[in-house]
Amino acid sequence: MTLTEGRWATARGEIVLERGSEPPSSGPGARLTSGGVTLTVVGIAESVGESADAWVVPEQLTALAGGRPAALQMLYRLTAAGTADEVTAGQKAVTAAAPAGSVTGTRSYLDVRETARESTAAFVPFVTAFALLGLAMSVLVIGIVVSGAVGAATRRIGILKSLGFTPFQVGRAYVAQALIPGTVGAVLGVALGNVLAVPLMAEVAEVYGTTEVLVPVWVDLVVPAAALALVAATALALRAARLPTAKVLRVGPADGGGRGHRIRGLLGRLPLPRPVTLGLAAPFARPARAASTAAAVTFGALAVTFAVGLGSTLVAVKADGDPDRGGDVTVRTVALPRGNPDTPGGAVPLPGKPADPAAVAAGSAGLPGTDSVYRTARAQLDVAGLKGGAPLVAYEGDTAGSRHTMVSGRWFGATGEAVAATRFLRATGVRVGDAVTLSEQGRTVRVRIVGEVFDLGDEGMTLRTGAASVAALRARHQPADFAVTVTAGIDAAHYAERLDAAVRPLRAEAAVTGESRSSVIRAMQALIVMLTLMLVVVACLGVLNTVVLDRSRRPARCSRRAGRPGRPRLGRCGRSSGGEGFAPVPAPSRRDTVAACLKSG
Repeated sequence: MTLTEGRWATARGEIVLERGSEPPSSGPGARLTSGGVTLTVVGIAESVGESADAWVVPEQLTALAGGRPAALQMLYRLTAAGTADEVTAGQKAVTAAAPAGSVTGTRSYLDVRETARESTAAFVPFVTAFALLGLAMSVLVIGIVVSGAVGAATRRIGILKSLGFTPFQVGRAYVAQALIPGTVGAVLGVALGNVLAVPLMAEVAEVYGTTEVLVPVWVDLVVPAAALALVAATALALRAARLPTAKVLRVGPADGGGRGHRIRGLLGRLPLPRPVTLGLAAPFARPARAASTAAAVTFGALAVTFAVGLGSTLVAVKADGDPDRGGDVTVRTVALPRGNPDTPGGAVPLPGKPADPAAVAAGSAGLPGTDSVYRTARAQLDVAGLKGGAPLVAYEGDTAGSRHTMVSGRWFGATGEAVAATRFLRATGVRVGDAVTLSEQGRTVRVRIVGEVFDLGDEGMTLRTGAASVAALRARHQPADFAVTVTAGIDAAHYAERLDAAVRPLRAEAAVTGESRSSVIRAMQALIVMLTLMLVVVACLGVLNTVVLDRSRRPARCSRRAGRPGRPRLGRCGRSSGGEGFAPVPAPSRRDTVAACLKSG
């Protein structure tokens, strides 16, 4: 528990509100009235376990209860609570020491921690996958850019070597030149990452009720260090600094040496156009550059494939995680007005009173083409050991047509049985086979959990059972919905039109069951699209950079006559055994190179 504003309640007439239950404009200093008692808000607290909506001193609780039966909530610290078995042993010891039947529910901090982790678990896998792809693309682009920048200065490196620079000195100079912009980029990247991540994680913590987490200091140190180490390693792997000076200074094509000539000669014998043979020979002449291009294309294709597969998987998971999407046709007992009431002949809004469920059930079951019909009604009930209660969906009728995916156990089939979602079970500490106590206005019933259903609705906190199991609570249910399954061979759309015409006079409406739209799924899909576009752009930039490097190092033009004044004499065109090519160009002497360098400043 964390006190986020104000102070703790120390006297009668003071109250501390839970941040998630804080009414609007009720910060410290506000005055609230409950049961004829006026209270002053002195603080705002945040409880990860959400054990209460507000806190007062014990003397204040009696006046707030107003004579109603109060349930006592005790919080224990156990001497050994590192594992689930140790917590279970402590719970059993407390239950054994209390009067028989007085403990209606328990909850472990391990369940609270697991619930907090599950709140953000949906985003973690695909964000991690995209992060790994982004890191791989970053490494690739850094290598391409640094190696391209250094490789473009091959002739200058030769001049430096001719002046007496050693390969180590040349490499050290270019490492320093690469680290200067690399350091600026790494520092800006870390700063921008913190600026974007800190408020985002604070908002996530507030939305999901978890603890706010900052970017660890070691991340801010390791990430730029790793990026700069990659830049330095790429610059150190400078091939031109290790080549002989004459070979670096030669004027002519940088085609990769004899291996490129041989492969080009072999491919030139094939009955293919010259651009095709040259393109096929390029990867053998420059394997490193070809590998980087292939890697960029591979990562781009991987990002697109992963994004499409992940998006379709999310849609499938959302469909399977919606047990309320049962039947082929859905009938709602509150019909919406049709047409525009402001125009002549437009529809007049129907009364807000829902239709009689019995009449709707009879009309649906009597329509030809109906296979099965069941009704669902929702309510909010108190659950022992769970603050704020949980949603309840009560089923009545033939549930054979319901669509549900069981994680474990089975679907309920008798009075007193229920199924629950995974998060509900972990939040309450209940397992399949245990019983849970439900209450409403002082009335209580106990239902036994017989199955764990895959349910993503209502944050995974919905309890599902038969209407007869909770009839004793006399809960106030919301307007009911009917799920209708049509017989095989019947068109669902045509059946929905006939059923809608039959139930419209009853103030109900029928439509083909559609997929529910989730804001979380839409947000995840939007994030997938954004990250995919970023990775594809990075991949395209990597390919573009390699193409520009190849174009910037075009071979010298051949000539059959002497070069013009101020230009070295080129070798003449000739034919090799593999087709047309360029004769090797004589390398200038070291004396001429030094003289030209000194003359040009």
